Amino acid sequence: MQLTVELAAGRKSSLLLRNPVMLAAGTCGYGFEYARIAEIERLGAIVSKGTTLRPRRGNAQPRTREVPAGLLNAIGLQNPGIETVIRKYAPIWATWQTPVIVNIAGETVEEFAELAQRLEDVPGVAGIEVNVSCPNIRAGGRVFGDSPQAVAEVTAAVRQSTTLPLIVKLSPNSGDARPTALAAAEAGADAVSLINTLTGLDIDIEMRRPLPAHGTGGLSGPAIRPLALRMVYEVARELRGQQPAVAVIGIGGITSASDALAFIMAGARAVQIGTANFINPRTGVLVLEGIEAFMQAHGVQNIAELVGAALP
Repeated sequence: MQLTVELAAGRKSSLLLRNPVMLAAGTCGYGFEYARIAEIERLGAIVSKGTTLRPRRGNAQPRTREVPAGLLNAIGLQNPGIETVIRKYAPIWATWQTPVIVNIAGETVEEFAELAQRLEDVPGVAGIEVNVSCPNIRAGGRVFGDSPQAVAEVTAAVRQSTTLPLIVKLSPNSGDARPTALAAAEAGADAVSLINTLTGLDIDIEMRRPLPAHGTGGLSGPAIRPLALRMVYEVARELRGQQPAVAVIGIGGITSASDALAFIMAGARAVQIGTANFINPRTGVLVLEGIEAFMQAHGVQNIAELVGAALP
C-alpha cells in the first residue's frame, strides 16, 4: 500500500511526505508539546505555529470561544519570533523523521520575503507555509488574502527569497478562493492550502460584549467543513491544468478518516488536521489509520488513485 505524497511533483522545491496527513498551524505549537503525547513520526508533516520577524505577545484574553460545532480564536500570532525558531527549535526538528513546515506571517511584502530568506538553508526546516490572512499595513489593514494581486506579490517575493517548498495558505473570506489560488500558483507557489479560518463573532450576553475579546475571531472546526470542502473542490478544478502541477492541501473541520478522504477525493493531495487536535491529540494518527483501513477494504494500492476521484 503506497501512501507517499509528493507536493509539487516535478518542481525543484518538491517535498516528499510519507503520507498525506499533516497537522495544521496553530494547533500543535512548534511540535514539542505534541511530541510528548502522540506519535509524530507517523505523520506526513507538521506545520508550525505562525511565526513573525519579531516576538509577539498576542491579543488580550479571552482569546478563544467554543461555539456550536467549532471554535473561535483570536490569538494574535503570539510567538517567540524567527530568531528563536531558527536558533532553538530548528536544531531539534532536524533530529525528527517528520518534516516541519514553518508558517510565516508578515505585515508587509518585504517582511514575508525576509522571513523566507532567514529560513533558507536552516537544517530542520522542510518548507514554508505563507499565511496571507494577515493585515497589510500599507493597504489600510486590508488582509493580503482578500486580493489576488496582493497574494501574487507576497508569493513572488517569497519565491525569490527561498528555494524551500512554498505553500500559500488561502483565506476563505472572499467567498471564492479560485482567483487567489490561481494568483499564488502563477507567482510560484508549489502548493496552496485551504481554508484558513472564517471571520466570526460571539456575544457574551451577561457581560454584553463581543467574544473573543479582540472583537472577532477565526472560526474553525466541523462547522466549516462543507464550505471548506466546496472551496477545495473548486480550487482543485481551477488548478488542474497547471504545469508544473500545483498541489492542493485540504483544511477545515477534519475530524475523521471519512472527512479526510472526502477532501482527497475533492482534489486535495494532502490534508491538515487542526481544531480536532484540541479534542484528541491523536486525531492525526487515527485519521491515518482510517485511511489505511479504507484503502485496504476497497483494494486501493496507491493513495494517488483517490486524489480527485470525485472531480468531473
